[in-house]
Amino acid sequence: MKKQDIAVIICTLAILSPFFLSDAVYGAYKTFNAEHGMITSFIKFAVLSTFGECIGLRITSGTYNRKGFGILPRALVWGVLGMGISMAMTIFSSGVPVFLATLGMEDAPTLMASSLSWRKVFVALCISVAMNTIFAPVFMTLHKVTDTHIIETGGTLRGFFTPIHMGDILSRIDWHRQWGFVFKKTIPLFWYPAHTITFLLPGDFRVLFAALLGVVLGLLLAIAAQKK
Repeated sequence: MKKQDIAVIICTLAILSPFFLSDAVYGAYKTFNAEHGMITSFIKFAVLSTFGECIGLRITSGTYNRKGFGILPRALVWGVLGMGISMAMTIFSSGVPVFLATLGMEDAPTLMASSLSWRKVFVALCISVAMNTIFAPVFMTLHKVTDTHIIETGGTLRGFFTPIHMGDILSRIDWHRQWGFVFKKTIPLFWYPAHTITFLLPGDFRVLFAALLGVVLGLLLAIAAQKK
């Protein structure tokens, strides 16, 4: 472990500890989260998911940041994507139970507000499968496009706000790796069960837990980058 790793761990503990040690800080967070859900979604993903990518960079190159990596543009992208994820979680957590009711599981819309049971786990799994099958591939592809754009424009905010050449970037994506690892392996083997847990949590904690999973996503992207 290098000095930079120790410094990152200390800073992370210093930032997170007030939320666990102070009822006032935690209460203020819950109030702000309840009143400004989309803003907190932006902040959570901008901070946590970008941190996950920094960890992924540390794994692949030995450093948490480097010239052209573009921490600020990545945080901006993650913040916007985080709001999209929050929206998707609201849509699918509301719509999938109603759909299950049309298939004969009439109590599905009320199960998510009940105590833990196998039927509730099944509904949460169905929500996770629907969201990650329909929404996740589009989200992951968009993230890949913006990530490529950030790298190709030098990792600067000014460069980021130049036009994104979608067609050119899409034509250069390694679809064998995108399908063979990102879609075919991480979605069913990780995101299905991970987001099943997410939807079993109280509503106030779902987006936070999803943002924490962004740290894991950074690790998965680092693994994908190293795969031949």
